[in-house]
Amino acid sequence: MTPAELASVVLTAAHAVFTDRGLDHAALPERTVVERPRNPEHGDYASTLALQLSKKVGVPPRELATALADELGRAPGIKSVEIAGPGFLNIRLDAAAAGQLARVIVEAGAEYGRSDRLAGEKINLEFVSANPTGPVHIGGVRWAAVGDALSRLLRATGADVGTEYYFNDAGSQIDRFARSLLAAAKGEPAPEDGYGGAYIAEIAAEVQARRPEVLGLDDAAAQEVFRVEGVALMFDEIRSSLRDFGVEFDTYFNEKDLHDRGELDLALARLREQGRVYESEGATWLRTTDFGDDKDRVLRKSNGEWTYFAADCAYYLDKRERGFERVVIMLGADHHGYIGRMKAMAACFGDDPERNLEILIGQLVNLLRDGAPMRMSKRAGTVITLEDLVDAIGVDASRYALARYSSDSPIDIDIELWTRASRDNPVYYVQYVAARTAGVARNAAEVGLVVPGDADAFRPELLDHEKENELLKALAEFPAVVATAAELREPHRVARYLEESVAASFHRFYDNCRVLPMGDEEVTDLHRARLWLNNATRTVIANGLHLLGVSAPERM
Repeated sequence: MTPAELASVVLTAAHAVFTDRGLDHAALPERTVVERPRNPEHGDYASTLALQLSKKVGVPPRELATALADELGRAPGIKSVEIAGPGFLNIRLDAAAAGQLARVIVEAGAEYGRSDRLAGEKINLEFVSANPTGPVHIGGVRWAAVGDALSRLLRATGADVGTEYYFNDAGSQIDRFARSLLAAAKGEPAPEDGYGGAYIAEIAAEVQARRPEVLGLDDAAAQEVFRVEGVALMFDEIRSSLRDFGVEFDTYFNEKDLHDRGELDLALARLREQGRVYESEGATWLRTTDFGDDKDRVLRKSNGEWTYFAADCAYYLDKRERGFERVVIMLGADHHGYIGRMKAMAACFGDDPERNLEILIGQLVNLLRDGAPMRMSKRAGTVITLEDLVDAIGVDASRYALARYSSDSPIDIDIELWTRASRDNPVYYVQYVAARTAGVARNAAEVGLVVPGDADAFRPELLDHEKENELLKALAEFPAVVATAAELREPHRVARYLEESVAASFHRFYDNCRVLPMGDEEVTDLHRARLWLNNATRTVIANGLHLLGVSAPERM
């Protein structure tokens, strides 16, 4: 019995109690939840439904809990129900009902853990969005791992998600990039406000190979060639790096397109319609202070140039016009100041900034070698890049390490730890369970024991060992963990669950409950039942790792 099925049983019991007592059925919720008690001695699951309904119907909570307990006690699969405190219900399942979960998980396969909790939500999720003036640095890599995991979680809970990468390919930083490439091609030092690093010389050389005539042009024409060709090459490299990291975007959006299509003018007109725009000192302003910003924001300067904020406005409007009801933007640690102005901007468009716009801030990442932070990339010259991280610990460890922590906390990634083949390496600890469960299944096949080929022979009531029960309860939590992680935008909940609940419980189960027969020992129904549980564990580990973009190896 899954937690969702048990919750339905609890609600059915509540309906029966309300009917018997003549209570108003309108007070009953459409759905309820059951949770695992912190203390396993209190039962398999707990419900607070009696406490929730007591005031609504004017019945003391313990009295209502007693009636619910009596009704629940007659339900199939319920071993016992105890009342605790002011009206908590502590529920124990019989072994057959608890063990049946193994069959549910194996037969559901990749679908186990998915739900329609966020069905109907159309979400635009923008992450990474590094300027096309250099390789993806380690801060951007964190968002690549977390953002991709979040997109998978949102889709797993029914949301319609569009992932997006915004290339800031217009403005002064692109001019500085082009001047840096031209200087490198000429063998001159980088401009004072330009970009350094070996990658600049590499791109400059490739532009020259494509356009051998470039240095024969005047500086303005040559700089334009380096701008167009160099930005395209940088785009290609960023896309390739992210693809190798397992991250593909539905849309790569160019800021330049907003300018070329006149969308900044469209956004300005829309804001004027809302009565939020005014002119002062020759510039055009947006009255964001009407909605809590610390100052009004310039949209167009007195010299006629658009500001970056104007492009932000146009880009937000573009997303909304494409039908996205919620715009989620992931930004780096140095962007806290953007939250107030962006929320105010959404309100200036007439939107509800709490419903239509969501901004997530990620904190800094340090890569440690021999206990000291690595300060500089061999190629980029000033920052640690995606390639540096992957070269050091690999894609799986990188993605797991970055998604394992709450994004609002700084993290240190210790190269020695994350490359160690031992239980203190978190990704190894989880992937080892994936490999061990696959190995058990292979060995079982060799003795003619196959799941789900012998489904009719599955006897879930045999899974009554304490460690079997502990593992079943851990596996049962997975759908709720996925839903909560998606709703709270916290992929790290999945990683911690895999480590602390599933992997830990499986190791204890494996150490105490032999799955396969030894030597010439005959295959029994207990072996079959435990193989179902082993394979259910493999399913949950694989599904959870997939949500993080990490592989579930069959061998290690």
